[in-house]
Amino acid sequence: MILERILPYARKLLQSTVKEGDITIDATIGNGHDTLFLAKLVGEHGHVYGFDIQDLAIQKTTERINNENLSSQVTLVQRSHAEVKDVIPSHLYGNVKGAIFNLGYLPGSDKTIVTVPESTITAIEKMIEIMAPEGIIVVVIYHGHEGGEIEKDALMNFVQNIPQDQAHVLMYRFMNQANNPPFIVAIEKRA
Repeated sequence: MILERILPYARKLLQSTVKEGDITIDATIGNGHDTLFLAKLVGEHGHVYGFDIQDLAIQKTTERINNENLSSQVTLVQRSHAEVKDVIPSHLYGNVKGAIFNLGYLPGSDKTIVTVPESTITAIEKMIEIMAPEGIIVVVIYHGHEGGEIEKDALMNFVQNIPQDQAHVLMYRFMNQANNPPFIVAIEKRA
């Protein structure tokens, strides 16, 4: 397949922006795959702030990061991503280069614990404020679960109304796949 699949394309977007020494956010750490990816991108002089409300996600991600000896460049917090500005030190505002969300539920876990539109939209609003110019927020939208369509619709309404002088908004999706395939919304803060 020549067209990039969803997750590789999400990572490609981040790789195009995030460099060694940068500050990044994993807004939904889940099993830690994106946290690990970001930690390798930012290197020993950068930092990743990871958020999740579930203890299991914190445990799995901590283990994954420790196995790769990357714990010194990662801070994990068991809090909502909507609290991002309460966690990221204010001296880093304007310096965050990348963020990623994987909406939905923690794979292999309780499927009733899901991301919700209110906290997701609040988190994105706050992240746009603290992003560096040309920083990027990548949102992978999984919407095939109960409540997923509601979050997707609210999020799409929100991002379509972000002023174009504030950010560029991209949607990347495969339109002819069955079973509510995930898709990407990327938000690049304008200079």
